[in-house]
Amino acid sequence: MSNTIIEVVKPGLATSVQDLGRTGFQQYGVVVAGAMDSFALQVGNILVGNPRGAAGLEIVIMGPELRILEDTVIAICGADLSPKLNGERIPGWKSIVVRKGQIITFGQPQDGAYAYIAVAGGIETPVVMGSRSTYTKAAIGGFKGRYLQKGDHLASRPLNISLGSVTGRGLSQEFIPNYKNAEKIRVITGPDQSAFEKSSIEQLLSSSYKVSAQSDRMGYRLEGPELNHVDGADILSDAVLAGTIQVPANGQPIILLADRQTTGGYTRIATVISIDLPFVAQKFTGSELQFEAVQVEDAQMLYVERERLLKKISLGAGQVD
Repeated sequence: MSNTIIEVVKPGLATSVQDLGRTGFQQYGVVVAGAMDSFALQVGNILVGNPRGAAGLEIVIMGPELRILEDTVIAICGADLSPKLNGERIPGWKSIVVRKGQIITFGQPQDGAYAYIAVAGGIETPVVMGSRSTYTKAAIGGFKGRYLQKGDHLASRPLNISLGSVTGRGLSQEFIPNYKNAEKIRVITGPDQSAFEKSSIEQLLSSSYKVSAQSDRMGYRLEGPELNHVDGADILSDAVLAGTIQVPANGQPIILLADRQTTGGYTRIATVISIDLPFVAQKFTGSELQFEAVQVEDAQMLYVERERLLKKISLGAGQVD
């Protein structure tokens, strides 16, 4: 039986329930959704003893105020949004006990935009097509298919372990991402690079771009030097991925993210490698980023290294020295 553990006192900007997404249904046009920073959510889950893909709370820039209704263990990972427990600052990337009646609040963002609260047992909501992730445009998943509102009550799944066994786990400082200083974003060029002037590929890889205010969970629009097409921006609709960089007719790139559509009709100049997607997601409006080309083999090797790190964290009960 699930336990009601959290009451939403204030909802924050756009707080939602997310897991690793709704995979296996893109051929039917179903959006994947899921955490914008999947690394942070997975680490948080490991620290509180959950499966890596358990559902947690995604918090964006301006965090909520939450009342704890039952003793439990949480870990807040991802962006540093100045979390506090009963007014006292609490560390990120570490599992802590929270007691019935205590209040979690957030302050000014210090580093990054998306934070995650992992709760021992995982957040319990109905599973829709294999996932608890919220996709608000279709009003599916999460808590009633929407962002959290004042007065909502959230439940956790039953615990299979004692709270004491998962308290005090933490991620070593060397493995905590530094979002502020992550300006270089690695990409694999293509698959439509032949649709661009050669100088545009060079321009993409040598220029700085800023995150536009017209950015959301679907994708980040960038502002910078114009990228020119050989013969127009449109293609026959084809598959797109998390990290696909589309370039419409205005020559300004768009990085597709968690709530991306499943196909797109704009030319694709490059794709952000999967392990760098969290660093893209954590950028604020006006933040600068640059692109660096790598080979598919490099991206695969980096992905394998990250998987090894996550497994090492799991085996080491969260502490990796």
